Amino acid sequence: MKIVPVACLEDNYAYLIIDEITKAAAAVDPVEPEKVLAAASEVGAYIDCVLTTHHHWDHAGGNEKMRLLVPGIKVYGGSLDNVKGCTDQVENGTKLSVGKEIEILCLHTPCHTKGHISYYVSTKEEDPAVFTGDTLFIAGCGRFFEGTAEQMYQSLCVTLGSLPKSTRVYCGHEYTVKNLQFMLTVEPENEKTKQKLEWAQKQHEANQPTVPSTIGDEFEINTFMRVDLPEIQAKFGAKSPVEALRTVRNTKDTWKG
Repeated sequence: MKIVPVACLEDNYAYLIIDEITKAAAAVDPVEPEKVLAAASEVGAYIDCVLTTHHHWDHAGGNEKMRLLVPGIKVYGGSLDNVKGCTDQVENGTKLSVGKEIEILCLHTPCHTKGHISYYVSTKEEDPAVFTGDTLFIAGCGRFFEGTAEQMYQSLCVTLGSLPKSTRVYCGHEYTVKNLQFMLTVEPENEKTKQKLEWAQKQHEANQPTVPSTIGDEFEINTFMRVDLPEIQAKFGAKSPVEALRTVRNTKDTWKG
């Protein structure tokens, strides 16, 4: 399995997930279809389906054009999300495949949007990957546009948090430097976060992506996924993980960094 990030718009990521035996590929959130198709042809792959994480235009806005450019292509999207250009709706637990080796499990991760889907991708040979759209970012999470702190806790800490720690995390935006800077305002003593920020700034200066992270890394640097820890709850005067998560999100929403 080969994963190719394709930078789109100002700070979005589309991705190609390529089966190396057949060269069949899934395109995740191909908001700039021509750019994503060019990236596929550069590595000798062909796109046979689209995986849409959620309905926002900067993720789903290329679907209709993709259907024109690749006649007959399947476009998957969450059944609760009214995804533009969707041909096949998916639910939590829907299984898909690409080529000979790649298995995809659809995970319903609502809150940012009510039908948001994360795609868990695995082969027999290598570490799995998860494409988290705007639910989980490196050292961050999406705004609660269509859901609650309870839902985000379930999506981040239970659904995504129960994946193997080695699972590679490919998110929908390059927000890493800003996210880590914010994390250091809430956990200034976190050495792992300091190291990650130093690394992310170097990547940024070299015009290189900061994806992927891993689920294991996120439990160390992402306060939104650390709210089960008593010391994090105490920091925010919270009586529960959900209350701590809500407080961190509210703080981030008003942060002027």
